[in-house]
Amino acid sequence: MPTGLEQLYSSHHSMVFATAYRVTGNAADAEDVLHTVFVRLLKRDDGQEITNPEGYLRRSAVNAALDIVRARREAPGVELDRMPAYGVDPELGDLQKHLRRAIAALPARTAEVFTLRHIEGHKNPEIAKMLGISQVVVGVTLHRARKKLQDELKKLGVVR
Repeated sequence: MPTGLEQLYSSHHSMVFATAYRVTGNAADAEDVLHTVFVRLLKRDDGQEITNPEGYLRRSAVNAALDIVRARREAPGVELDRMPAYGVDPELGDLQKHLRRAIAALPARTAEVFTLRHIEGHKNPEIAKMLGISQVVVGVTLHRARKKLQDELKKLGVVR
């Protein structure tokens, strides 16, 4: 009989991988995130029950993926994307790299909200519920994130 962790993995591993892939842009990093998320869950020993496993795992995947993107940005000589992203328009490749770097430079909660909304496609009420914050906070955070990202991409000369 499968354990609770095995059931969680079986039910949610593809969602965790897909979430990580959309943030990092490559399969190897998404695999690393998948393993990281479930190892952390295995080692978790706070005794609290996870009431929303899908939301918890999605948030964990976003945060672990952002950690990888940030580490790539901070490590000189290490490429952000070691492998080409599948199904990516070559014209957008550089824009996607710059956007990933800019998202990784955002404060953690801001990057998480932005990723859940614009990469994962969740609506503001869902994000508010997942993160335990109000819809107003989600909206304000998204507005500020878009402004910061736009400013950063302008600085890089990527957008006007």
